[in-house]
Amino acid sequence: MPDQNVPSHRSRDDGRRVGRPRSAADPHDRPDDGYGPYPRDGHATRGYGERAHAGPGRTGDGYAGDGYADPRPGPRWVGPQGDGVIQPGRSTTDVLPDLDDDEDDDRRRRGRRRALVALTGTAAVVAGGAALAMSPQGAGLIDSLLGRGGPDATAPAVTDGSAARPSGQQPSTVRTYTEQNESYMGSRAGEVLKKNSPVTGKSHPGPASAAAETKVTVKTVLAKDPIRHLAQRATFGATPKVLADIKRMGIDAWLREQLDPDKIAPTPAELRLADLKTLRMSIPQLRERREALDADGVHADDETVWATIARQIWSDRQLFEVMVDFWTDFLHVAAYFEGSRTQRASFETEVIRKHALGNYADMLVAANRHPALLTYLNQSQSSKDKVNENLARENLELYSVGVDGGYTEADVRQAALLQTGRGVREDQYVYRPERHYVGEVRIMGFQHANNSAEGGEAAADAYFRYLALHDSTARYIATNLATRFVSDTPPRSLVDRLAKAYTAGKGAIKPVLMSLFSASEFWASVGQKVRRPMEYLVATYRVLGVSAETPAGYQHSNPNRTAFAEGLRQIKGKLEELGQFPAGQPTPNGYPDVYVAWTSAGTMVNGWNEAGNILTGNRKMFTYRKPQELVPAPPATAGAYLDALAQRLVFQKLTDGQRKLILGIAGVQADTKVDATFNGAIVAVARAILASPMHHLR
Repeated sequence: MPDQNVPSHRSRDDGRRVGRPRSAADPHDRPDDGYGPYPRDGHATRGYGERAHAGPGRTGDGYAGDGYADPRPGPRWVGPQGDGVIQPGRSTTDVLPDLDDDEDDDRRRRGRRRALVALTGTAAVVAGGAALAMSPQGAGLIDSLLGRGGPDATAPAVTDGSAARPSGQQPSTVRTYTEQNESYMGSRAGEVLKKNSPVTGKSHPGPASAAAETKVTVKTVLAKDPIRHLAQRATFGATPKVLADIKRMGIDAWLREQLDPDKIAPTPAELRLADLKTLRMSIPQLRERREALDADGVHADDETVWATIARQIWSDRQLFEVMVDFWTDFLHVAAYFEGSRTQRASFETEVIRKHALGNYADMLVAANRHPALLTYLNQSQSSKDKVNENLARENLELYSVGVDGGYTEADVRQAALLQTGRGVREDQYVYRPERHYVGEVRIMGFQHANNSAEGGEAAADAYFRYLALHDSTARYIATNLATRFVSDTPPRSLVDRLAKAYTAGKGAIKPVLMSLFSASEFWASVGQKVRRPMEYLVATYRVLGVSAETPAGYQHSNPNRTAFAEGLRQIKGKLEELGQFPAGQPTPNGYPDVYVAWTSAGTMVNGWNEAGNILTGNRKMFTYRKPQELVPAPPATAGAYLDALAQRLVFQKLTDGQRKLILGIAGVQADTKVDATFNGAIVAVARAILASPMHHLR
């Protein structure tokens, strides 16, 4: 692009080029050209505008004209066979990764593997105990979970675009963040989940009273403990400290503190983010130091992802980080795109983090004045003489009213004209009056004379605020918040109340969250959300008490990256392998947030193995608590020790069946005398607890 002087791609220190995350098993993949899925040649025909959504097991989400078609709407849990599909007639143990490579006894290893599959399958890896479990052998897991084999009742409808539109594009048919969630929930597995979700509820004077007065009636394997429930939903994973804080302060006071994150002191790990060289650099500073940073292998887009991971694991501002993740998926700009090295970090800071608990109208206006969004969606290529509709369409379809929000193709065309003049120069936002279309515009009830080129910027800002406060936007954001915090199939009663709170607060986020936490639907939804892969791994680091402190004597050889930064880089690499990392979705619709979008036996096993690696302290640059030290003064018998360890790791009792399975993994009986190492089986036992539904459920 003429305003950028950015290499189209770069190499990682392990020899792989950084771009969109992908699996080597993906037969539809193409070499990373550094540009991502959007056209960068100034032509707006085909490509971007013709993408079509595809869920698991369907082809689509392809970009016509460039030969690329990804069978899923972004990174996915990839199994050992590339798609996680267990072939009929094959044993689970033939296709699942090895769970116990360090065992010499093959028979015992196979037994542990089967026990873990049974623990997470027959014992129900489900939201709320619904019948979504594996069979004992795991056969047909993916088909049964994803509802393959039937017609797709949620296929996108064709819109009324034509080649006569200003940019000549065809209409976009990508699923929005809400719509893609709904498409997954249209599967058979989704129908099962719907039957177990709260249908209705009411508002209470405050969160504490709502918690006290709400009876949990859904079927679930989780303990019906409101403090545990709040800790799991409002953070990236409960810890003994979080639970103790909520008990000590009370639910209302704890939430008030979380909603005022500036008053929460940074943790030692957050202070260590100073190790990341680019984190506090402005766009001009990044441009000025680009060559030196490149020579050292230091890139701001990488370090932004690493910092987000660190905050998710170690920050005490947990609700704020959850909302940062929510908005990152909602108003989504991918971590990597042409220009991301200089632009993406600032978008994280000045748009998402600045407004995550503020006002969405302010966020949308700020986003449309930020070079990262404008570059990502080709807005700098748009002028009054050659209009590009990409950003105009996504402002409607993804970032405000939603695909069913009531806009037409004429609205998209009018919005594209109004947004002309906005662009990027030297990686900074610039408004060029000479490129702005002048003339009256009408968009979804918004009307503006737009009668001067100089006034075009203010006219578009007024339009963005109008969109942000539109009734359809209120409902769209309410639906997504309810999906994130309550259920994959959020009750309409709750969505209605959240939308009203949003409208009454003129886009303010905190009142909407307080309305959500004061709703009986939230407190009744125990066990109704499953962690996505990033959340599972982050929660595992949190509950095991891993410290960001580098142990004395650790030898680190990279002069351009501290041990702490190297550890974060490695965690990001594991998350990329699992299919989800902060802002990792390459397309602008963000990651889906429903269980059936993420099911894969292979990735679950990969996560369990990583839990085992964390238990054994595999990343030596961090400080670990030995697994035999998780329970102070452990009981002398296996059954009692297991009960104490479960309480420490998942904060509740195991079922009798789970207890029996895990004791079997250790090769002991409940009354067997054991030492602090569980007679050498402590890692296997702890890992099995972390493979249970209680740790998989959000």
